[in-house]
Amino acid sequence: MKPLLFFIFLVFNYFFVFSQEQKLDTAKVLNEVKVKAYLSEQTLISTPSSAVVINQNQLSKNNITQSLLPVLNGIAGVKMEERSPGSYRISIRGSLLRSPFGVRNLKVYYDDMPLTDAGGNTYINLIDQNAIKNMEILKGPDGSLFGANSGGVILLNSNSQSEQISASGGYGGYNFWRQNAEIRQVKKNYEYNIYQGYQASDGYREQSAFNRFFFNTSQNLKYSSKGSIKFSGFVSNLHYETPGGLNLTQFNNNPQQARQATATLPSSTTQQAGIFNKSLFGGLRHQYQFNKQWQHVVSVSGLTTLFRNPFITNYELRNENSLAFRTYLVYQKQLNEDFKYQWNFGGEFQNTKSNIVNYKNNKGEKGNVLSADRIENQSYFVFSRLTFSYKQKLNAEVSSSINFANYSFKPLPESINPVLGAQKLDPQWMPKLALSYLINQNFVARGIISRGFSAPTTSEIRASDAVINQNLNPETGWNYEIGLRWRTPFERVFIDLNAFNYRLNNAIVRRVNANDQDNFINAGGTNQRGIEAQLNADIIKSNNYIKLLNLSSGITLSDFKFKDYKVANTDYSGNRLTGVPQFSATNSANIILKNNIEAFFQYQYVGKSSLNDAETVFAGAYHLVIGKLSYPIKIKSRLLNISAGVDNLLNQTYSLGNDINAFGGRYFNAAAKRNYFVGLQIKI
Repeated sequence: MKPLLFFIFLVFNYFFVFSQEQKLDTAKVLNEVKVKAYLSEQTLISTPSSAVVINQNQLSKNNITQSLLPVLNGIAGVKMEERSPGSYRISIRGSLLRSPFGVRNLKVYYDDMPLTDAGGNTYINLIDQNAIKNMEILKGPDGSLFGANSGGVILLNSNSQSEQISASGGYGGYNFWRQNAEIRQVKKNYEYNIYQGYQASDGYREQSAFNRFFFNTSQNLKYSSKGSIKFSGFVSNLHYETPGGLNLTQFNNNPQQARQATATLPSSTTQQAGIFNKSLFGGLRHQYQFNKQWQHVVSVSGLTTLFRNPFITNYELRNENSLAFRTYLVYQKQLNEDFKYQWNFGGEFQNTKSNIVNYKNNKGEKGNVLSADRIENQSYFVFSRLTFSYKQKLNAEVSSSINFANYSFKPLPESINPVLGAQKLDPQWMPKLALSYLINQNFVARGIISRGFSAPTTSEIRASDAVINQNLNPETGWNYEIGLRWRTPFERVFIDLNAFNYRLNNAIVRRVNANDQDNFINAGGTNQRGIEAQLNADIIKSNNYIKLLNLSSGITLSDFKFKDYKVANTDYSGNRLTGVPQFSATNSANIILKNNIEAFFQYQYVGKSSLNDAETVFAGAYHLVIGKLSYPIKIKSRLLNISAGVDNLLNQTYSLGNDINAFGGRYFNAAAKRNYFVGLQIKI
């Protein structure tokens, strides 16, 4: 509990320090954070929702391990895991019960277009983290504009805010190296951004090499004073090896080894286990402002993926093609000095076709066909949202979406045991009511009631056991939340506190058979109660030696338990949710000296978590420290930035991505021990 005590200590000190400040003009707030997720700019402090904004500066400071892990794990209520380089999982206020890999029960958008496909899967590992310029995270179910999800929404934006030409490179432990180049220019009514990145490493463990080539571009043309059209797209070629889980004895004796052979199954090295993903994403977005009140936005986008996965027990090939269409109207009106409102109405349609063939894996080569299926998913929703503000004190949102989902199964020519069928889910309402009230200029109370809904994903309906499960039901639940936000004048200190109670029914849970193949069932449900505390403070803003000293903290307390959950004759009701620590905390410090040397340090504590539903095996708590030093040198009009960093400074042995409910006790995926990075960037 030491991180929590440290957080409380910081809070009391901040209150004391800033209560001694001279009186300031509280009507004027500098660098106020804006939320853009809800189709118009809103100040973060008055937004009724549980939103987090991560800007380009924060992303670049935390970019030590060349992944999004440090920045996302610094956000209370958000957890990102890495089973091996490139194999990521993300959860918001929830469990990883459904996620042996990947991102599920969340909705992710890339440049305002859906990256999550109609089957509920998101390949977030396709994207080079340096290409992301800002992020917004909406915690808790939010169907007001984004449709079906039970965990939350992540909005990724690749657009920079300034013109620049830059190139950078870096090298680190385990033969890690990266390179990227970027150009962004504005020419009158036309602006464009081009980014290219490559990243590779041998990995800490055996059979954990990684490489990815990524290229993206956005082109925006403002063809009139009212209208603009934008293209955004990327191509990604990703390959990473999958070492597999270790049991406790193997993890303690040699955490670098890959999964070993058993009496019935070969090792991951023998089978050359890994992921190959070649994907192309692209979309057009048109925006037109008819007048001060009316605006229309429409976008169409597509994602095509060639996916190969040689695994321990089979060799899977997938050919996936997704199409998305999204449109909405915005109407806003200022009735008088005291009252204004905004109305949104729109919808989104997605279709994903997946041809999936499983072969026998002959040491990394395709053997005989085991199964072959075509799955087509459709998901679509219509939403309406009304918000109003009274005297800039009371802000309210009343919204809802009605969601539809269906999928069908057809055999492919290679199919041995053809499966025909279709399932149409009942329409689902996702209402939301949110209120916030400014008690004074710098203190806001808020509350939310919202409903969550998440259909089974393609990878759950047809899991790695290659059996189509037509009995899997969607997750649904109600979320109740209250929160407080407080800031000092000029936002020197900002504190965000949340408490929520999410009651989830038909929770989807992963099970693993003796052949290490996945299948999924519906648990009775979960009770998810939590408290989140986020703090950001500029302790020093310019003195004789220091330009800036910024401290931030994120604290998460989770009381997540199963309810009415039985498997065969075993009752797990009352057990804590698998994979969710009851306490975690992240504290960060950023220091910029007068000579422009900058230091960033982050300390993360993650408490122990259960590894099986029976709550008989636990992953131990761990302490993770990372650090980065950088020194910018200005040479005429060019800026040269030299940096060096360290990951896992305390040299902890820990598992960053556990395989929950794993057969044979193979729960553990060891993370890298202490390692170092150096980097060089030039901007013109």
